[in-house]
Amino acid sequence: MVPGELYRLQAYYLCEDSTQYEYSFSIYQGGLPMLCNNSNNQSDIDKKMAAEKAVELIKDGMKVGLGSGSTVFWAVKKLGEEVQKGLEVQAVPSSVETQKWAEKEGIPLFTLKQGEMLDVTLDGADEIDKSFNIIKGGGGAHLREKIIAASSNTLIIIAEKRKQVQVLGKFPVPVEIVPFEAASTLHRIASSGCRPELRKNNEDLFVTDNGNYIADCFYDSIYYPDLLHEKLKSLVGVVETGLFVGMADKIILADGGGVHTYTPEKPAG
Repeated sequence: MVPGELYRLQAYYLCEDSTQYEYSFSIYQGGLPMLCNNSNNQSDIDKKMAAEKAVELIKDGMKVGLGSGSTVFWAVKKLGEEVQKGLEVQAVPSSVETQKWAEKEGIPLFTLKQGEMLDVTLDGADEIDKSFNIIKGGGGAHLREKIIAASSNTLIIIAEKRKQVQVLGKFPVPVEIVPFEAASTLHRIASSGCRPELRKNNEDLFVTDNGNYIADCFYDSIYYPDLLHEKLKSLVGVVETGLFVGMADKIILADGGGVHTYTPEKPAG
């Protein structure tokens, strides 16, 4: 990739003036992901506001998980600015892309030891329902994102407020699967009531950082994401789903009216 040139990369994102999801987005190398050709600047402003509010919660000495995606880009950029001012943190990135962003911003990186926990993880979302269940994986990094989230004392989700919906399902559920006999795995996934499609990168199949494929699963509505997640995880060939059910500890959403912070209630015990 040549610095400053425009490239087309694979992902699902919501266009600003439509309910349709485009299958690719543009990005300048090392720069800001730009969603859809008709994206306006308010989208970037909202992402930046949510991300910077979350970074305010990062304190000296914290071990931080860094998710993936266009909103996390702004969090990494702001965290890098704070590191340059003297903030002492260590971070674990959830993708090769995020690792490159963090290295560029001068954020110290490390690898978790067995039993070691992160203080906090900052990550984005593709869709959030009224109960704060989440679909992630538009960029194909949800397996590593979920590993980091499960290794964190606190998971903070940052997003534009328009990502919040009553019921999940407009955004396809990404499911990471092993490449071996992928067609058979797709057949089993379809039994859950969806239309699964293998994600592509131009003419080739999209391959995750883990060497796996992504099945984008189209459902009409997802009223019970916990049960769907369990169903999909039980299928042979499935590695992980993009359903993050009851995992978020804090959700920060931004729109033209400002920044809104929510703390989901979790079952006792």
